[in-house]
Amino acid sequence: MKKTLIATATYNEYKSIDKLINLIFKKITKVDVLVIDDNSPDKTWLKLLNLKKKYRNLKVIIRKKKDGLDSAHKKMYSFAKKNNYDYLITMDADLSHDPKLIPVFLKNIKYYDCVIGSRYTKGGRNGLKGFRFLLSKYGNILIKNILKINLNEFTTSYRCFNLKKLKKFHFNQVTVKGYSFFMFVMYLLNKFSFSIKEIPIYFYEREHGKSKIPKIETFRTLLTLLLIKIGYYK
Repeated sequence: MKKTLIATATYNEYKSIDKLINLIFKKITKVDVLVIDDNSPDKTWLKLLNLKKKYRNLKVIIRKKKDGLDSAHKKMYSFAKKNNYDYLITMDADLSHDPKLIPVFLKNIKYYDCVIGSRYTKGGRNGLKGFRFLLSKYGNILIKNILKINLNEFTTSYRCFNLKKLKKFHFNQVTVKGYSFFMFVMYLLNKFSFSIKEIPIYFYEREHGKSKIPKIETFRTLLTLLLIKIGYYK
């Protein structure tokens, strides 16, 4: 089996992180899991340190402060590259992404540079409701039409990267901040002609707490799309 790292970022996920880690290692044992915690006030980091005693393949990085989801994902990618992993799978820590699909990602990534979990491809479903569902669905349609990329999903973090095939690519090449980061990764992968495969996922509404996506992220995404369209990003 290829050397695989599954990575996620946490901020106040005390009530969900143990369940996620247990589900991952129950489904597939021969992987490493990296969790980057931004010094969560609810002491998610403390639960992670306790979980490390149970799982020797669990890696934990505790940052001094909340430093952003984009920077956490850049750190994941750097960690995976530095430690010579073949595959990197990124996912949310709030149980919105089902670990049962990890083997499906690993099956597909053998043939592609990147595999993305999609709520909007055939067979995919989105458990969000109301305005958040509409914003997600039609936001992805807008992104697809503006970027002219043959994908249906640009904003989920449930993805798998074939690091050996992405030798000339790094998350550090992504210059945008916040949740626009995920869209921009797909933009760059397509721009550099890397192969991308969509697989259907069911996106579950988080079991605990509230969404941490600030309202300003909608504006930031629209601005990023405009800048891409006018050729600001070379």
